[in-house]
Amino acid sequence: MQTQTFQVQGMTCGHCERAVTQAIQQVDPAATVQIDRASGQVQVQSATPREQLAAAIAEEGYAVAA
Repeated sequence: MQTQTFQVQGMTCGHCERAVTQAIQQVDPAATVQIDRASGQVQVQSATPREQLAAAIAEEGYAVAA
């Protein structure tokens, strides 16, 4: 497993955090997700490729910076 950090725009509330967390965990149920909404940082511990995790976040309607 590796820790990957994403810069995610558009998270404004607890619901947003849950949506992002659930999207990531649908791709990798074993993933550990930590979100700092104020800075927009999402840290994910997962063996899943970064592109797949970013795509899952984007599918929920959030912008993911490269």
